[in-house]
Amino acid sequence: MAKMIKKVDFHCQSNNSAHRTIEITTEQLIVRRGQSFLLTLEMVKPVRAHDPLALIVETGPAPSEKHGTRSEFGNPSPMYTSDVKAIWKYSTDKTSNLERGIMTLSVTPPADAPVGRYSLSAKTLSERITLGTLVVLFNPWCSDDWVFLPDERERQEYVMNEQGLIYTGTSRYAHPLDWVFGQFEEEMVDICLKMLDINPKYLRDPADDVSARCNPIYVSRVVSAMINSNGDRGVLVGRWSGDYSDGVRPTHWIGSVSILQRWYQNNCNPVKYGQCWVFAGVMCTVMRFLGIPCRVVTNFQSAHDTNNSLTIDEYYNDNGATEGKDSVWNFHVWTEGWMKRPDLKKGNSFDGWQVLDPTPQELSDGVYCCGPASVKGILQGEAHLKYDMPFVFAEVNADIVKWMVTARGLKKKMHSDTKTVGQNISTKAVGSNMRNDITDSYKHKEGSAKERAIFRRALNRVNSGGDQEGDTRDEPLKLEMKFKEETTMVNGQDIKLQLTLGNKDRTIKTMSIRVNAQAMMYNGKPANNIQSTIQEKTILPGQEVILPIQIPFSAYSKFMANCDSMKVSAVATDKQQEDDIYETETDISLEDPSISIKVLGEARVFQTLTLEVEFKNPLNEKLWNCSLTVIGCGLFKSDYVESNVKDLEPNSTLRLRVTTMPYKAGIKTVVADFDCSAFRDVKGSCTFQINP
Repeated sequence: MAKMIKKVDFHCQSNNSAHRTIEITTEQLIVRRGQSFLLTLEMVKPVRAHDPLALIVETGPAPSEKHGTRSEFGNPSPMYTSDVKAIWKYSTDKTSNLERGIMTLSVTPPADAPVGRYSLSAKTLSERITLGTLVVLFNPWCSDDWVFLPDERERQEYVMNEQGLIYTGTSRYAHPLDWVFGQFEEEMVDICLKMLDINPKYLRDPADDVSARCNPIYVSRVVSAMINSNGDRGVLVGRWSGDYSDGVRPTHWIGSVSILQRWYQNNCNPVKYGQCWVFAGVMCTVMRFLGIPCRVVTNFQSAHDTNNSLTIDEYYNDNGATEGKDSVWNFHVWTEGWMKRPDLKKGNSFDGWQVLDPTPQELSDGVYCCGPASVKGILQGEAHLKYDMPFVFAEVNADIVKWMVTARGLKKKMHSDTKTVGQNISTKAVGSNMRNDITDSYKHKEGSAKERAIFRRALNRVNSGGDQEGDTRDEPLKLEMKFKEETTMVNGQDIKLQLTLGNKDRTIKTMSIRVNAQAMMYNGKPANNIQSTIQEKTILPGQEVILPIQIPFSAYSKFMANCDSMKVSAVATDKQQEDDIYETETDISLEDPSISIKVLGEARVFQTLTLEVEFKNPLNEKLWNCSLTVIGCGLFKSDYVESNVKDLEPNSTLRLRVTTMPYKAGIKTVVADFDCSAFRDVKGSCTFQINP
């Protein structure tokens, strides 16, 4: 039969620009569903508008119209049965020149098309010819797509922005950590689609899995499971203590791209090692690439409730040190994805932001993933909704019950704390590097009647009517204790605190006061004991006394290099009444010295660019094993690593020049990580314009 189609033009440049995928590539067609794109066919002879021409798109190993993974459409228009899903369509564009055989088609993937890579072919009366491939993504600009996000500024932040901030530290010292998402680096196409194609659900039933990729609820759950390597060939191995020498320390990472590259290039073997902010940063990259609006969220004082009780039991020994199976993390980081939730069958009540947590903590339907859990549902205490609502509700709302355990193993309840868990829930603000506090989207004001009522509702939902609210009521305290900081907490300097004790009773109290400082992992696990002190103090009725507390740099330096924070706790026991016990604590996050980056000269695409990185050693001791890592979207194809940095003498300054050749124009951010013996993974960044 005679060949009818001579040539095809996918218009990658103009289509990708219109579909906001031009940042990824101009070499292949990447479109968003629910939005038309142009395709030009050059025929061997003139054609007429009504000449038969069908297009066929197929995705996955078993394409089927009933699964929505195959669509045949065009002229004449096929008759579809009622069970056909995801029907594509085309119309002849006015730019066609039929007399010259130039046929330009406006092709529209449906707003519920499964995302992924498709083959495209054409069928005429005489032939069927393969035209090429295209990638289809979710479309937050399309009102019919379940991921539609109405606000353009939010779309620019939560889909298009390749840089961001992740908050770490403590609720009182929220440190913004620069993170490079890099979702539009060209290899992300193959990496993210590979992730979908090796997930266990695909391996069990490929046809069903590819069909379900029309649904962002399903896809986000798959991605949540695939970011960690527990139970599948996921991206990252989690480790929270011990030796990281056979991989990369979690604190060293400053972006997602090199992690995903290593995973993909190493035959999808997991990368060592990640912790919560790394898991969340990588998940945000994949979600934004796929077109699901996504942001990284930090919950300070985050509870890890292992048994769905919505309470956390903390045990203190005689020295004031903490222990226990449940834990409260200084911070925990997850992502939120934006999507509709028609599966919850409550209209649009639970649409919008959904918690998605890729850190492997607890099993969810037999898989290490978490979510999507509706943020609106958490606010309303609807702990019975899927997915994983009790666990997420407890992370932001659990009550803490504090117990004293004597040397003989006897337990005494000291008091309940209904206000500590879930503080300063934070994410990067839209369009700026400010911190956006979103706590009120998760919970009502702590201690308010509404907040307590919601807690009781959640408890009822989880325990089928059980109500432990009575367990959380305490008598007024006879002694009030609290810590106050005298100085800014800077790594390398002595820490100075004041412990204030106020006697609210009518009797004189002689108190035995134990103060304990522990080096802590951010997940609430003690790493080392730094120092313990004990003293007695007699306090008159109504009197307030202040005890100065000092923790020298020489005492904490050897313990804090690999730890995230310091917990200072005080336990005061009434000498006349030894079951009268009081406790207070504070978490201290030390501020690292700064690292600065500046651009020397003008920054232009495909011209050599020089950056200068500067770090001053604030200590009176030499820094050993210094190394520098620099990354940036459109600046470095992979990490730039300078490991031959000489040791840094006491109080001296290191200046290093780094050269690169930018390959993308626009506003870009470069992020640096400086590592040495005393200061692990100090971060710095610089944002600047790269001209065409």
